[in-house]
Amino acid sequence: MKKLKKAIVRKISLWILPSLLHFLMVMFWKSYRKNFHYLDEECNDNALLVGWHSELFVSLLVYQKLKLKGEKFSIVSQHHDGEILTKLLAKLSITAIRGSSAKGARGALMNAIKILKAHHNISFTPDGPKGPRYSMSDGVVALAIKFRLPIVVVNYKPHSYWQLRSWDQFLIPKPFSTVNIYYQVVHLYDMELDEAKSYLRQRMLEYALA
Repeated sequence: MKKLKKAIVRKISLWILPSLLHFLMVMFWKSYRKNFHYLDEECNDNALLVGWHSELFVSLLVYQKLKLKGEKFSIVSQHHDGEILTKLLAKLSITAIRGSSAKGARGALMNAIKILKAHHNISFTPDGPKGPRYSMSDGVVALAIKFRLPIVVVNYKPHSYWQLRSWDQFLIPKPFSTVNIYYQVVHLYDMELDEAKSYLRQRMLEYALA
């Protein structure tokens, strides 16, 4: 009986939550007083995009609006939360690639390589899906080096916000608050993996909320 109830709750959450989250994200976004800080020249070619897991509430909408060549994809975990995120991404015209460093990593990596060879774009949360917060996984760095692609880094700092008590301290700017959005382009060409990971993490932390 408990398993049946759990399955029903899961199906209902999959049906309701993506639409509810999409509605809230869009409505909140429209209410924000947004200040965009372009710290590097805007990238209009193929790219990889990174943002911290805690910043997905805004960074996904920024990714949706970027003018990049090709289609947009995103790495999403194979957990139940990943199913919700997959449906949410579809509403933003972003296609999910299922898999993460914790589960399904090989399949996700092979799909990512095919997508990049077809000159499309992929977003990553290097500390997802379970942290530790602000940690840096190998995947996005290795792909950036292999394909010599720029990495677009998106951070934001709201003046007023809610912060959840989750492992990532998920950040939700309050409606009508001022949100400073920071845009950087990072190149990791000719770097060794460990050096590139350290450098990218440093750049991603420059404008992240402490």
